[in-house]
Amino acid sequence: MDLGIKGRRAIVCASSRGLGRGTAEALAEAGVALTLNGRTAETLEATAEAIRTRYGVDVQTVVSDVTTDEGRAALIAAEPNPDILINNAGGPPPGVWSDWKRPEWEAAVNANMLTPILLATALLPGMIERGWGRIVSITSGSVKAPIPQLGLSNAARSGLTGFVAGTARQVAKHGVIMNNILPGQHDTDRIKGMLDRTAESEKISVEDARARAEAANPRGRFGTPEEFGKVAAFLCSEHVGFMVGQNVLLDGGAFNSTMG
Repeated sequence: MDLGIKGRRAIVCASSRGLGRGTAEALAEAGVALTLNGRTAETLEATAEAIRTRYGVDVQTVVSDVTTDEGRAALIAAEPNPDILINNAGGPPPGVWSDWKRPEWEAAVNANMLTPILLATALLPGMIERGWGRIVSITSGSVKAPIPQLGLSNAARSGLTGFVAGTARQVAKHGVIMNNILPGQHDTDRIKGMLDRTAESEKISVEDARARAEAANPRGRFGTPEEFGKVAAFLCSEHVGFMVGQNVLLDGGAFNSTMG
């Protein structure tokens, strides 16, 4: 399917690996020029070069921490007029409610709620003026089915979801479409880290922890960054002009609901 976005420009946050990279690759395949962001120069540049070589699109990089004012300013200075914004940031660490004090809450809210909101609000005026835009925020399946040990993420990402729900309906008339994509368990570094912690705490092998987690999913496996990226790219396409403020769950059927 032609997504109708060849020649558009996109900012993809946290895109050197994982779901961000999967999304960047899918957008590049559709002919979108990219501004990639990450905190590790070597990894980010390697990803950029791989995408340039494979897809032949323009790719620039901004090494910065997008959760800081300076990092966001650097990203916007490099690409001030994007047609597409992919909001993405790593989730806060797991734990239990008694572990988290004000500093932990402030860090989680800043990274997973305020950062995407501030990026969106900085770029929305230009999109509105040009009469076209797509903002896709990568949140989590936990906004539908909270994960007890990820309480920081549950709360912060739910706040972002509320912002998108209202704002999407305000800007849609200008041709700017905002939606969220909610990943479940995908085969990324984050899930590998969680499997390591599970294996250590339960005194089992990492292989057994993975097998058990995969078996619990109706698909019998984890998702891949590649298939995630294809869905994210579709949400940036010309074909979603009547799809406003939605939360697209991509979890292999793990969330068990008839009308979700």
